[in-house]
This record gives sequence, C-alpha cells and structure tokens, in this order.
Amino acid sequence: MINKFQKIINNKFSGFLKFVFFLRYLVLIFLLSMLFFLYIPQFFDYKKKEAIIKNYISENYGLHIKTIESIKYRLFPLPNLEISNLTSDFYNKGINLKTESLVIYPEILSIYNYSNFNVRKTILENNNIETDIKNLKFLSKNIFFLKKKLFIKNLDLTIKDKNKKIINLNNVDFINYGYKKNIINGEVFNKKFRVKLNNDFTNIDLKLLKTGVSSKIKIFEKGDINNLKGNLKGKILKSNFKLDFSYDNQNIKFSNFYFRDKKFSFNSDGSLELKPFFKVNLNTNIKNIDVDILKKLDINKLLKHQDLIKQLNSELKITFKSKKFEKNLIREADIKTALAYGELNFSKNLLISNSNFKCNSYLNLLDEYPIYYFHCLVNSPNKKKLLKYFKINYKGKDKNLDLSIRGSLNILNNKINLDSLEFANNYKATDDDLKYYKSKFENIIFDENFIKIFDLLKIKKFIYEIL
Repeated sequence: MINKFQKIINNKFSGFLKFVFFLRYLVLIFLLSMLFFLYIPQFFDYKKKEAIIKNYISENYGLHIKTIESIKYRLFPLPNLEISNLTSDFYNKGINLKTESLVIYPEILSIYNYSNFNVRKTILENNNIETDIKNLKFLSKNIFFLKKKLFIKNLDLTIKDKNKKIINLNNVDFINYGYKKNIINGEVFNKKFRVKLNNDFTNIDLKLLKTGVSSKIKIFEKGDINNLKGNLKGKILKSNFKLDFSYDNQNIKFSNFYFRDKKFSFNSDGSLELKPFFKVNLNTNIKNIDVDILKKLDINKLLKHQDLIKQLNSELKITFKSKKFEKNLIREADIKTALAYGELNFSKNLLISNSNFKCNSYLNLLDEYPIYYFHCLVNSPNKKKLLKYFKINYKGKDKNLDLSIRGSLNILNNKINLDSLEFANNYKATDDDLKYYKSKFENIIFDENFIKIFDLLKIKKFIYEIL
C-alpha cells in the first residue's frame, strides 16, 4: 500500500519535485554570486577613489576633509567604507572636527559605480569639535536640518569665546533617523542630559538626568533661526519657572518670568545682550524669600571662578515689598547693582520699621583679597521704635536718629576698617571710638564669614555692646 502511494506521488509530482531540486542550485548560484559581488571590493584600491568620496561627503554632509589615514572596505554587518582618523572643517574653517572613524554605507550599486556614487547613511564615531560660540548656531542648524541620514556617536564638543573655554559637552550622541530620531544624549558638568526634538524643532524637551532639572521650550513664531519667539518652562527640584522670550541674533528678551519655590519666589523681566558683549539686564520683584538661603552661599567658592566673573556684565534692579501682615525685618527694599569686568557697584535703599537705610558700595571681585567699600546713611524718625524692631529695649527718649558711616570690609580675612562715624547731633567718633567699634564688629558680627554678618541675633548683640 505504501509503495503504491509513493509511486502515485512520484508519477504526479515528479516534474514539480525536479523543478524544486533544480531551483536550489539556482539559489546557491545566486548566493555565491552575491557573496563574490560584495566581497570583491575588498581588493579595490580606494586611494584612487579618495577624491570622489571626499567630494561626495563635502557636498552632502558639509565635511571638508583635510587629512585621512586610510579608507577600508568592510563587508559586515553591511557593506561599508570606513575612513580612519580624519580631520575636517564643518562647512567653514571655524569649526574643526577630528574623527577616529567615519563609516559610510553606500548603496549596493555604488560599490562598483563611483561615477554615480551615493550613500544611504553615515556614522561619525569618536569625534572632537572645538569652535567659537559665534559658530554654534551655524553648527546646530546644519546638523539638525541635514537631509541625509547621520549618526554622530560619542562627540566631545568644546565651545570657546575668543580662545577662552566656556563649556564642554561630552559623550554626545545624535541621530536624525529611526526610532531615536532627533534625540540628543550626552554629559555636561559630569551630569547626563537628554534632549528630545520634534520634527520641525518647535518643541524641545531637556532633562538633566537624576538631578530633578528639566525644561521645555516651545517656539511660537518660527521664521529663521535668527528670529525666534517662544516659551520656556521648567523645574529645578521642587521649584518651578516659566518665561516668554524672543531672540533676534543679538539679544534674548524675556518677559513674564516667574520663579516659584517655598523659600524663594520672584517675578522678572529683562534681556541678555549677546553682541557686541554679553550683558544681563534684569528687573526683579521678589515675592518671598527665606533669608536662611543667603547663609548657604559660599563666597570663597564663587570668587574662585574669576575667568567667568571677567566675562559677566550685568545691570540688576531688585525690589521687595513685604506683605501687610508678614513680620519681616525689611518692609521694603530697592537694590541696584552694576557689574563690569569684575567691578561691582551697589546702591541699596531699605525700609525697616519707618526708618530708611541707604548704602552705596563698591567691590572688585578680581582682587586677590576683595575689599568691600561702603558709605551708609541711617535716617529714623524714632530711634526707640527702630531699636524695638530689633527687640532691644531702649530706655531713652524718643528722638530722631541720623547716622553716617564709611568704611571697608575685607571679605576673605574677616576684617573691617572704619573711616568715619557721625551723628547729626554733631557727634563724630574719635579714633579710639572707631577702634572700639571695629573690635566689637569683628568679634561679634564678622567672626565667621561675610554672609553671616546679616544674622539678626549678631546685629542685636552688637547694638547692645555699643549703646
């Protein structure tokens, strides 16, 4: 029975089976042909093709290759050409690129037909770019809007301003195709970051991973990259901020800027001038502040960043008005500061109780031992009421208090020098009096650091000593 069944199958399907068995030889011949087709380019002399490859990369990717070490053909994982240790300019001579490996994946027929050479995608591995900040916009524009498929893998980007290093971005990866399209990963200040861009680059999400810092940028009006308007909002730990901005190639103007935190909140408007020099202009209204925040500032660490201080130019106006039923020491404040080339000027008007405190001061942050020079005036219609505000019981009569004091503070050495101290009732401190006040101030108020001289308990104790 089985033999009969086999005979029937062999008689009816013998032609089909013969075709199938013949087809396997065709498949084998095809596979061997493809293997030879893809393997033979291993023996080509790519030195002769170097000019064609360079020209293609220059026209399609903007990389003007200056030097290369070698060009090698690799079959796996897909046929590709690897260019090792190349140096190039990215569109212009101001953007210098060094790359350990540039891998291009040609279309299959381009492996043999270099007169019609075409590439499907390109990978840049282990790269280093050094460029001036003025080229950053040009660099980003030509990378993000590139039509060809590009994968930049492990890029170290150094941004300078007139040969002075501003910032380093390390281990940066960017790909403009596939499911990871328009996602940038990297490190800044030893912290990992991730940036997500939508297809038309009108929405940008930025996160500093494992830091609690994130922001979102939305572009409202998109003309060209030199004229943008948008909104920025973000989060720093438990603090939230938001602002509207406009950018016109020379300035970044922002409005409706608010920052909210349990211990510190403010509203602000202003601008960042980018050309011809970097300058910050801010008008800030403080809504709420916990003065303990100021005590955490480390002046010594701030003064170590002198290269950054030299580049900062700013004009700030800060105002504060305490709410009606809040028991703040300072009822109102109006502070103006101007910083240029490390020289900082202050103008402060404070209202404590019904008394006015006015101070003009100057500080050079670039000095080895910065000296804070000040001239302060105190005008109070009721001395007794003012002292009561500091929780000091004064048994004298109610009278005016008009005081003028000049001097200087050595911020790092915790020293004070008093030049003069005068009252409107014709009292002028003698040299011995000034020495006494100096001793008490250094021992009571200036016994730790500059920030802690504003400690209310210390001020109270000092007043007790000199009354």
